[in-house]
Amino acid sequence: MTLNKLAGLLLGAGFACCMLLMLLHPESSLTAALRGLSIWWDVLFPSLFPFFVISELMLGFGVVHLLGALLDPLMRPLFNIPGTGGFVAAMGYVSGYPVGARLTAKLREQGMISRVEGERLVAATTSSDPIFLLGAVSVGFFHDASLGLALAVAHYGGGLIVGLLMSFHGRSEDAEASGKQEPQPGTGNAEGGRLRTAFRAMAEARARDGRSLGELLRGAVQSSLQLIIVVGGLVVFFNVLMELLARTGILSLLFGAIAQLLPWAGLPPELSAALGSGLFEVTIGARSAGAAAPSIPLEYKAAAAAFILSWGGLSVHAQVASILNGTGLRYMPFLAARLIHAFLSGALLLLLWKPLHSLGASQGSWDAVPAAAGLSSAAAGLTASLGLLAVILAAAVLLAVLAAPLRAIVRPWRRR
Repeated sequence: MTLNKLAGLLLGAGFACCMLLMLLHPESSLTAALRGLSIWWDVLFPSLFPFFVISELMLGFGVVHLLGALLDPLMRPLFNIPGTGGFVAAMGYVSGYPVGARLTAKLREQGMISRVEGERLVAATTSSDPIFLLGAVSVGFFHDASLGLALAVAHYGGGLIVGLLMSFHGRSEDAEASGKQEPQPGTGNAEGGRLRTAFRAMAEARARDGRSLGELLRGAVQSSLQLIIVVGGLVVFFNVLMELLARTGILSLLFGAIAQLLPWAGLPPELSAALGSGLFEVTIGARSAGAAAPSIPLEYKAAAAAFILSWGGLSVHAQVASILNGTGLRYMPFLAARLIHAFLSGALLLLLWKPLHSLGASQGSWDAVPAAAGLSSAAAGLTASLGLLAVILAAAVLLAVLAAPLRAIVRPWRRR
């Protein structure tokens, strides 16, 4: 019997057991499903759907091609991905998972990136959004806005390190892929020439698309609705799955096993419930970390939250896997990147805890940041996210513009 057949049999048996447990515990299953539906409708739909639509429109109008040409001098040397990856990274960091995977899949479908570049990109751009990290986790779950700075530095800093590490992934395939890949726009040396090339790439992309504004908007809404429904279904499924595992005692066994391992890492075993829950679903895990026993030092609870946010939970993994299906992008590099990101974020938070938490505590207005305001107003949260996206893209373009003259200055010194 082959490994694939064995895995299929085990999955089939597992789903059959889930169905049986749902029949045995119908009320608990319904409650868990409604809880997952509430998370999707109240949190995920308003925060993700606008970004799905906006990204589709930007692709159709060629804005992504323009930004790709401008950002290429920055993204190529640092992350070994084309300039269009800068747009994906900005959208992924601002709007959270699984937007980075969605945009990577779209670029792959349009032939703008190779398989290995897509795997690097989706591994480096899957992260939590600032509204959830600063607002929901720091303010809502931990009731301590001063944690926001430490969590943000650990989570996003770890993500940047993962991006740098993933630049070495699949380098042996780069030569073969570059021979088949269309040349990316924006390779001119002069910045004026680069800007002209960028606008020409935008115009060519718009001409190739050819759809009117009405057709673009209809297509963007249709495809975005299909994806957001898949995301909601997976959130509901994993909420029900966790409830069934808790009813059967399997979650307790998992928590016990994790509790045995945590002392080896120097962590309190009481964090086992948070880490075990975060293995499946990021929101439940982060909430459990915030509600852990008061006797646990705050830095350990924050490190557990950073680990969970960077891992993303199997619910996010399933969302990404469903998006990557049919694109040729492999799941295993993404899984490896999530593990590295999770451990890096937890370690960074513990290493930088004292200076970052002290600095965060000294900022008396952390509760007034836009990310925290997003908890009470969906409109404020969307406005803050769009503003942050504009700032990130502007900063990235500025760095890319400065990259070429800096290389010209450094090159003679290297020759010496």
